[in-house]
Amino acid sequence: MAFSELELKLIDATVGALCRDSSPPEHRDELRCAYDIEGHAVSIFEERPPWDGSPGAWTRMGVARFRYFRSRGEWKLYWMRADLEWHVFDDVPPTSDLAALAAVVDENRYGAFWG
Repeated sequence: MAFSELELKLIDATVGALCRDSSPPEHRDELRCAYDIEGHAVSIFEERPPWDGSPGAWTRMGVARFRYFRSRGEWKLYWMRADLEWHVFDDVPPTSDLAALAAVVDENRYGAFWG
């Protein structure tokens, strides 16, 4: 089962807000934060225009992924390592509180998420 309308609003209020706060209007033509939902995974990406200034598609680099396990009612946090694969972020246990995991990404205390 995909996310319900209520769950989608919760995701936008937490993950969407994190992305909006991380994308100041004065820099959105150079760097922006966006999120996508695929199945029960919500992924945050850092997006940049082509490095040489040419027109074209922006590149995306994974920042964090939140995966919801409906059977347990828990979210689990992942980070993208240098191998460009998502890995479980073991420093934070799974939780039912998506906002708590978004706060971990925003704080970036371990330097695993933002550049």
